[in-house]
Amino acid sequence: MTEEIDMSTKYDPKSVEAGRYQDWLDQGLFKPNADKKAKPYSIVIPPPNVTGKLHLGHAWDTTLQDMLIRQKRMQGFDTLWLPGMDHAGIATQAKVEAKLREEGVSRYDLGREKFIEQVWDWKDEYADTIHQQWAKMGLSLDYSRERFTLDDGLSKAVRKVFVSLYKKGLIYRGEYIINWDPQARTALSDIEVEHQDDEGAFYHVKYFFVDKDFTFDGKNYIEIATTRPETMFGDVAVAVHPSDERYKELVGKEVILPLQGRHIPIIADQYVDPEFGTGMVKITPAHDPNDFLVGNRHNLKRINTMNEDASMNENAGKYEGMDRFDARKAMVKDLEDQDYMINIDPITHSVGHSERTGVQVESRLSTQWFVKMDELSKMALDNQKTDNKVNFVPDRFEHTFEQWMENAHDWVISRQLWWGHQIPAWYNKETGETYVGEEAPKDIENWEQDSDVLDTWFSSALWPFSTMGWPDENSEDYKRYFPTSTLVTGYDIIFFWVSRMIFQSLEFTGQRPFKDVLLHGLIRDESGRKMSKSLGNGIDPMDVIDKYGADTLRWFLSNGSTAGQDIRFSYAKMDAAWNFINKIWNASRFVIMNLGDVQKPTLPDAKNWNLTDRWILSRLNETVEQVTHFFDVYDFGEAGRALYSFIWDDFCDWYIEMSKEVLTGDDEAAKANTQQILAYVLDQTLKLLHPIMPFVTEKIWLSMPHEGASLVTAAYPVVHDELQNDQAESEMKSLIELIKAVRTIRADANAPMSSAVDLLIKTNDEQLKGLFENNKDYIERFCHPSDLQIGKDVTAPKLAMSAVITGAEVYIPLAELIDLNDEIKRLEGEQAKYESEVNRVVKKLSNERFVNNAPKDVVDAEKQKQVEWEEKLQITKQRLADVKAEQ
Repeated sequence: MTEEIDMSTKYDPKSVEAGRYQDWLDQGLFKPNADKKAKPYSIVIPPPNVTGKLHLGHAWDTTLQDMLIRQKRMQGFDTLWLPGMDHAGIATQAKVEAKLREEGVSRYDLGREKFIEQVWDWKDEYADTIHQQWAKMGLSLDYSRERFTLDDGLSKAVRKVFVSLYKKGLIYRGEYIINWDPQARTALSDIEVEHQDDEGAFYHVKYFFVDKDFTFDGKNYIEIATTRPETMFGDVAVAVHPSDERYKELVGKEVILPLQGRHIPIIADQYVDPEFGTGMVKITPAHDPNDFLVGNRHNLKRINTMNEDASMNENAGKYEGMDRFDARKAMVKDLEDQDYMINIDPITHSVGHSERTGVQVESRLSTQWFVKMDELSKMALDNQKTDNKVNFVPDRFEHTFEQWMENAHDWVISRQLWWGHQIPAWYNKETGETYVGEEAPKDIENWEQDSDVLDTWFSSALWPFSTMGWPDENSEDYKRYFPTSTLVTGYDIIFFWVSRMIFQSLEFTGQRPFKDVLLHGLIRDESGRKMSKSLGNGIDPMDVIDKYGADTLRWFLSNGSTAGQDIRFSYAKMDAAWNFINKIWNASRFVIMNLGDVQKPTLPDAKNWNLTDRWILSRLNETVEQVTHFFDVYDFGEAGRALYSFIWDDFCDWYIEMSKEVLTGDDEAAKANTQQILAYVLDQTLKLLHPIMPFVTEKIWLSMPHEGASLVTAAYPVVHDELQNDQAESEMKSLIELIKAVRTIRADANAPMSSAVDLLIKTNDEQLKGLFENNKDYIERFCHPSDLQIGKDVTAPKLAMSAVITGAEVYIPLAELIDLNDEIKRLEGEQAKYESEVNRVVKKLSNERFVNNAPKDVVDAEKQKQVEWEEKLQITKQRLADVKAEQ
């Protein structure tokens, strides 16, 4: 059934999009295909964090996924696009704690249970916001299968994985130096730490010898440089390199720790770089990962000088209770006052900051849970050498993945948070025994569960298979849709997420989590800067949609998309995208208003097709082939360019304009034929466009004769070999070249199309002559000649403007308008252009590498171009000589 035609003269996205998404949901169009003979195709959405609104990066990410799933659905695949959200442990807890701080409350005031209730309320609020944004973007998600990383099924999968890895010895608990976020009061993995340049200093401090009679280089102290004097009270040794001849006599001596008086030894260890600084370093095992390893080798004590919030603890003496940076200032002053400070050198150095809270990270001695990475990394790397490998798009990111896996450290997975999957480990209150299991111990009153939760990425790593029902391997979804087909995500989380999904999937399912991973870049502002709150250059995609419509934003995001590359957002590009849709809208409006009695968009009998019909159908067929191919290889930018060229240039500017000649004529049979082809081409074009711009295509399609309830489930266009017509394309190319040449001459001579002029076409090519004669109606409509002559005997007027086209010369006598000097200048410009083209093609064809390696049809096309350009050059030279002779 055709919707009532309500197409204004201007594309209005608000009226087009209003209510459409709900209609799709009400019809259940986003659910998988009921026909289980269809080939499955599945995508799991990278789950957004329930911490706030979606940004432009999410819009880009989900647009590409929706394009893929919509196209596959139309192609008859059994498609599943599974939605969901991530609890985002640190990020979400930090947001809720910040909100509570504004109310003068801390999580400790509430207690764990009440605090978690507050976080669930936050989650529900922002999940609703994300749902609204997904709807506004037009995402064809199957909400009946929506998952959350803390729901019962996923929590069961997390416990299963933890216990399994623990029993295999791949999860262990140990005391190590970890990255510590003192604001969130939790451990961080290496990749949750962002390094940035901070202003700091090297503090050069005297460490006096315990033996007051001993001197070195005439001094009774050694010089130690540190950037962090606040950790000095954790010093347990000074180290030199074993082969450093300068300091051999110092090894075994003791020095006095400044400000505290504790005696610490001078030791020898391979870790020390003799070339750096003085070649002597202080060893602080509880506050530096390298010092921790040195301490283990020498059985040194570990002294932690800070509390969880980075305030100084009881080991810091009189500085206890002070903030770490306040303590640094106080200690520096005391070192200066007590003659320990030699000098202070200001520096700029790279310092780690928490990705979540932004505060400076501490290296802290802590008991944590870890995943042992050696075996899992090797398995992931070995898999990339098999047919079961994950295909990275672009493939250069496979090297990034492999490089990280080759150098992966053991993964600290425990977080000192309350929001998340609580670690399934219990400690016996009486014996201290540790129990790890999927369920709590039976005599639970004797056991206390570990208070830590798991790193968010631990549960996210299971997302492709846990969302499908695993660990129930008999789950219908798991059996049918896993492994998934394609993952679409940003290249910046290869380390965080992509790599972890790969090794966890291989470990627990024996299969890759997805066949392909399409990696896109970042969206930057017009100047190429990363969007951020601090720069104030962030763009809310919902604001963009309010102004331009979802389809406009989606077209921009898809058409500017090159795999692995960043794109720049600009309102000028949004204007251009809106203009393109407006062009489609008005072209469709014209077609619909001129369809007459057309009942359905099918092709008429081929015997009734004229040149323009055969040409547009051939061009449509090529476009179907190109767009399908470019989607298959994830080259959406090229797919967009093919669509734009066909729609704007071929269909709108030429076929529709030429159809007016038939539609306004008296031949009813020809008119019916043209109406039917207009309907067919528009129908197929809307189907090609639908995955990219679903709202406007659905509105137009429902407003014209159609078959089916919605474009969402309509059949995607396929290539029809019988429509391919090289002859029609060649002939139409000649006709368009003629019309463009005449328009150019008119424009140069300031002769408007409304004024009739004589038109002379000289050609020795009988086929070309016949083509022009058979299409006089189009030449007369688009060139407006008062007198039209075509043939080899046409005499070129002496005072005429001319153009050279393939196989013919075009003359328009405009004696009264021609300035010979201007015409000579114009012809000289034409000559230079043709000479440049000839030189280019000759150079290309003289390149043996090109000729030997390029496809034959490409080489042949270049050879044909050489013939045409040389012919045009020779005719132009002759015409230039003739005009100069008239001066």
